[in-house]
Amino acid sequence: MSDLFAQPSPRARILVVDDDDRNLIAIETILDPVGQVVSANSGEEALRYLLKQDFAVILLDVFMPGLDGYETAHFIRQREQSRYTPIIFLTAINKEDAHMLRGYDMGAVDYVFKPFDPTILKSKVSVFVDLYDKSQEIRRSAVQQQRLLEETLRANTERLEMEKALRHAEERQALILRSLPVALYEEKIDDVGRIPRFVGGDLYTLTGYQATELNTQTVWTDRIHPDDQILRSNTLAALLNSGAAVCEYRWQGPDGRYRHFLDQAVLLRNEDGEPIGIAGTLLDVTERRQLEDSLVQSQKLDAVGKLTGGVAHDLNNLLASVLGGLRLVERRTPLTDDVRQIVEMTRHAAEQGAELIRRMLAFSRRQHLRPDVVHLNELRGNMEGMVSHILGGLVRFEWAVGENLWPAYVDAGQLELALMNLIVNARDAMPDGGTVRVSAENRSIVRETAAGVGAGDYIVVSVSDTGCGISSENLEKVIEPFFTTKDIGKGTGLGLSTVYGFARQSGGTLSITSLVGSGTNVEIWLPRSPVEKVDLDKTGPKQQSRPKPKRSVEKYEILLVDDTPLVRDTTAAILSENGFSVVAAAGGGEALALLEKEPQRFDLIITDFAMPIVSGLEVVRFARNLRADMPVLIITGYADTSEISNRPSNVPVIGKPYDEREFLATIHRLLRTRRAAVPRI
Repeated sequence: MSDLFAQPSPRARILVVDDDDRNLIAIETILDPVGQVVSANSGEEALRYLLKQDFAVILLDVFMPGLDGYETAHFIRQREQSRYTPIIFLTAINKEDAHMLRGYDMGAVDYVFKPFDPTILKSKVSVFVDLYDKSQEIRRSAVQQQRLLEETLRANTERLEMEKALRHAEERQALILRSLPVALYEEKIDDVGRIPRFVGGDLYTLTGYQATELNTQTVWTDRIHPDDQILRSNTLAALLNSGAAVCEYRWQGPDGRYRHFLDQAVLLRNEDGEPIGIAGTLLDVTERRQLEDSLVQSQKLDAVGKLTGGVAHDLNNLLASVLGGLRLVERRTPLTDDVRQIVEMTRHAAEQGAELIRRMLAFSRRQHLRPDVVHLNELRGNMEGMVSHILGGLVRFEWAVGENLWPAYVDAGQLELALMNLIVNARDAMPDGGTVRVSAENRSIVRETAAGVGAGDYIVVSVSDTGCGISSENLEKVIEPFFTTKDIGKGTGLGLSTVYGFARQSGGTLSITSLVGSGTNVEIWLPRSPVEKVDLDKTGPKQQSRPKPKRSVEKYEILLVDDTPLVRDTTAAILSENGFSVVAAAGGGEALALLEKEPQRFDLIITDFAMPIVSGLEVVRFARNLRADMPVLIITGYADTSEISNRPSNVPVIGKPYDEREFLATIHRLLRTRRAAVPRI
């Protein structure tokens, strides 16, 4: 802008119109110091100059051939551009008033008479040139002022737009920060105990408090968990040493619950590198911590489950030998009453051990389930009948299951057992009386939950009580096997763990919520059945009751395969006493050799499942390759459900220790099926 004012102004132009070249030369000589003289010999030429240029003053001869001075002045005044240009008439005659008045009427501002005095001419013209220069300067100044004003307005507009954009950016940044579970804080380097001052973020959502409430004295630090106080204080040394520090601690919210915060801080320094303060962020990682804890808990339970399954295999083999041996003793030796009582006590103890192992297998999700379509209200009669004997008079039982409930796909017997376990626990939590309530509802899950429940439809069965509740410290442990809060001798600690294992093996899960002094609610999630239950009474004949096993008249030869000598010997003795011819093999490899040598010799194969080198399933496949109609029965003390499910559909499985009646009945059924399949000649 200053460059425009610094530019030199062009010389004012003076138009001299005269048909006498001598006058033109004389006037140009006189006026050259005043301005730039432009000469014209006629009125027509003068008008052409006026079309192209502006002039400070016009000196116009009155009498000229063609257009005279008056006519030329008339045309000059008609043009908008030259209407106000001063005109000085030049004349050598006609000093009469009439002629002068006519000239003034044509727009003249003055007269100069020939011969003219150079000083007078120069003086008169100078006045108008100066006036023109001043006008031009004023005009240029006005233009520059206008430009300055426009540029100032433009600069102000740009500044306002920048301020508006900055304000919008700040608002947008504030909105983004408020939408994130993060808080920003700063601290003085000399603060004792690290006292934060919160300056941004969605603090209320994060903590339940406004910044004004937390920035007073030591409110924030007072709510840090006592065990984590020193952890946060120790980060100051790390900050001073490395310039950054991260720690995680628990902080108590207004509801009394602790939240997990990830505190990430950096050290602020001045130009000289001296520490001047601390800046940091707080991130709520409570949900992540809960997921990590759930994962650790799940891994721990899985490890315990694997251990339980392995131990159960060996114990089942031992108990099968004990129970089988007791049966042989009873049949082969006359017993006195005292000895019979001892045998019964031993059998009862062994059966209790077998039941304990079954519950351990339920927790480890390796029990053999028989899922079917189950309508929950069909269990009501059995449940109320069993519950009435165990609750007593102080505890009230409520069954609040609606009729619009989806059918579940579950083992009905195991579901009843799970509900009974939960009801007994509820009763024990209400020694002074209360209410146990069983309810259920339909729920649909669109995505997999943190508890490992996949998307789909579920029936959620709830057992709630009004008892003493479970503390938060014990709530995470109650499904662990052998954990119990009951007195010694009043509980094994396997109740909830078996319910948990049953729910997980059924395709659902177990969820427990409790409040000390208010009661507990346990939810069993069960998958919805893809089909409705078929009413056999309407669709076909009733199934005939299973006949009692009878001693075999026809001599059948059985191949018995088991790697545990005690189980193999007792099982062989039981089979022999019931009229079967038995060939015993100490393992899968020995059984394969016998089958390969004489594939038509045996009428039935009874094999253990879990054996080293060659498993029972491999024995089944080898035998069926040799003889497709070979009857096979698997007995097992432990087996992974996914593995044993790969067996052929017509190969039944019986668990150890087995019930002798069920064992013999299954053998006879397999032999009858084979005999019926053999064509008669």
